[in-house]
Amino acid sequence: MPLILETIVTTLSPAGDLHLVPFGLIREGEAYVLAPFRPSPTIVNLEANPVFAASSPRDVRVIAGAVSGRRDWPVADCARIPGKRLADSFGHAEFEVARIEDDGTRPRYHGRMVHAESHHPFIGYNRAQAAVLEAAILSTRLHMLEPDKILTEMAYHAIAISKTAGPHEREAWDWIEDKVAAALGRSERVLANPTPHPDAAR
Repeated sequence: MPLILETIVTTLSPAGDLHLVPFGLIREGEAYVLAPFRPSPTIVNLEANPVFAASSPRDVRVIAGAVSGRRDWPVADCARIPGKRLADSFGHAEFEVARIEDDGTRPRYHGRMVHAESHHPFIGYNRAQAAVLEAAILSTRLHMLEPDKILTEMAYHAIAISKTAGPHEREAWDWIEDKVAAALGRSERVLANPTPHPDAAR
């Protein structure tokens, strides 16, 4: 199985508008591959501007927000490519598209790294942050999975939220809960306790 890095990818439209989206960046040898499904703004942007940046967010709300329609996060200019990167990140890398494997469903854009930079020391993620990441990915597959499967996985991830979430992780989780509930037509919450655990990381 390939190594897949969960990142925030940023591209620019032909008009210069920013598109920010969580993306699994596939490592293949020295290349990093983006494989978006059609239709996708990322594909339109890469066809016009064949460069992209990948950032590792410090705040997990960026990932949860992007999958729930909240994409307005601060960005900064890239160093080597005409693009933007997530401003509040542990680090980022900039890529030029070196090769495209065209496909009617899921083209693959092979990126050549032209710049990488660290911005903040990375100590580690807590369990709640990992749970938000997994729930965010799950929320993008609601059309593919049975409701019981979705709720079972959400209930498992909620254990880490209840034990280790700080305010940011809890807010991120609530955004995903709202998305899942709307998709399944539910009013109940998977995680009913609104109070973070006293030992939660802040």
